[in-house]
Amino acid sequence: MTALFERHRSTLQAALDAAAKRDYWSAYPEIPSGKIYGETARDDGLAAYEARLAKPFEMARHPAQHWAGAEVSPYGPPLGIRYPAASAEALVSASQAAARQWASASIEARTGICLEILARLNARSFEMANAVMHTTGQGFAMAFQAGGPHAQDRGLEAVACAYAEMSRTPAGAIWTKPQGKSEPIVLEKHWRIVPRGISLVIGCNTFPTWNSYPGLFASLATGNTVIVKPHPAAILPLALTVEIIRQVLAEEGFDANAALLAADAQGSEITKELVRHPAIAIVDYTGSGSFGDWVRAHAGNADVYTEEAGVNSIVIGATDNFTGMCANIAFSLSLYSGQMCTAPQDIFVPRSGIDTDEGHKSFDEVAAGIAAAVDGLLSDPARAAGICGAIANPASLVRVAEARPLGRIVRESAPIEGLAEARTATPLILAVDAADEAAYGEERFGPIAFIVAVDNAADGVNRAAALAERKGAITAALYDTDETSILATADRFAAAGVNLSVNLTGGIYVNQSAAFSDFHVTGANPAGNASLTDAAFVASRFRVVMWRRPVAA
Repeated sequence: MTALFERHRSTLQAALDAAAKRDYWSAYPEIPSGKIYGETARDDGLAAYEARLAKPFEMARHPAQHWAGAEVSPYGPPLGIRYPAASAEALVSASQAAARQWASASIEARTGICLEILARLNARSFEMANAVMHTTGQGFAMAFQAGGPHAQDRGLEAVACAYAEMSRTPAGAIWTKPQGKSEPIVLEKHWRIVPRGISLVIGCNTFPTWNSYPGLFASLATGNTVIVKPHPAAILPLALTVEIIRQVLAEEGFDANAALLAADAQGSEITKELVRHPAIAIVDYTGSGSFGDWVRAHAGNADVYTEEAGVNSIVIGATDNFTGMCANIAFSLSLYSGQMCTAPQDIFVPRSGIDTDEGHKSFDEVAAGIAAAVDGLLSDPARAAGICGAIANPASLVRVAEARPLGRIVRESAPIEGLAEARTATPLILAVDAADEAAYGEERFGPIAFIVAVDNAADGVNRAAALAERKGAITAALYDTDETSILATADRFAAAGVNLSVNLTGGIYVNQSAAFSDFHVTGANPAGNASLTDAAFVASRFRVVMWRRPVAA
């Protein structure tokens, strides 16, 4: 039962070392190259995706009372895939039936199975990229990276963290307590890992694998059975994931129902029934804050781990690379049309302007510089399509229209040329005053950004941090040349529970979060109550239970 553990031991050890050092490391190459994945991998992946279209998605022995599925690609065509679907009660019952066997497996057996699953997911990264692209609207390159290797890295990070926490306590020990002149008391003690129960993973529309894999693999590795509830608009990526998990489980002699897919349709979701079910012990949720509030209020005794909404900010105090700063911000605003939980929305700039390597820039010149950088970045339609992708949810286009009257338009949003059948929109940039908090003080998910006039950089920092404390924030960025101001800003955002990036002008962007190094979300403000992936994220998914007895003389 530990053959898979031995097969992947070196990968596990490398992951453990990377998590301890927090330096760059990745187990799964992020470049969609035929030299890495095989010369025919791209074509094979596309063919595998297309073979799924307009057909039932069969899963052997998966509970199925009916079929569900009505996914439509943000690029135009419907997928036409139907998935096996069942009631919440049927899914819970099947999960419970598989629980005892999976819980009794050794730490090494479960860890090895999780590592094998991740290896197989990586081998099918091109198929997954197409699935992610046509359910989320991400451009192909981003769908490959974020939906494939980067998500797999986050899953591996969770497995490694879970293994470290589970193996912290030995399986057994001889306990000897001296009794002075009398014989010592000698006990043999045994400890075992006991999982919490059924884990419910609620996926999101925009990043179905990247956001789901940490909770999914943390729960699976720690012995919990898992029910994966995809967003109705993005079922396929998680259906492929569950399919692979079930294949490996069955091959290793386990009940495949330790991993289940809870497919449903918009308007008849079973999410609330699953959350309220008393057998659900763990809930991982990514999505809006309003539904996050509902989950926490109705999850009973289940442990709930969330990533929710937030208002991410950039503060500009000064820069020694104005062109590089504008280019970096432009890419951050444009990437996936602002549909990332880490994307910046508010850019605080002093009314009096800033000092730069190009001389003093007024507020309007800073705003114009950012807008011009976006225009330059997206001037080529093919490049714009790859960077911006498509809009996952039509509601985001409604938000763009509703935002236009909220400020002075610095840059207008427009569809991307050449993607007539797709939902697309380039960034809308508005200028507002700090007093207009009703405009910029709420999350407006999608390609919408505000350049906010403030008294000075310190005022911008305080407003951004206070906003994070009230509304939540996952990322923050600062541009400044004064070390004292930089350190003071780091302190202020740390108090607000926000990860800070300073003076990014190159190929790293505030949106990006690297597995094994960056903790995604802190759990210290309303943007989420958990962090991917720290010890707290995995340690409560199991308990350590002991039995003991005297050692015979």
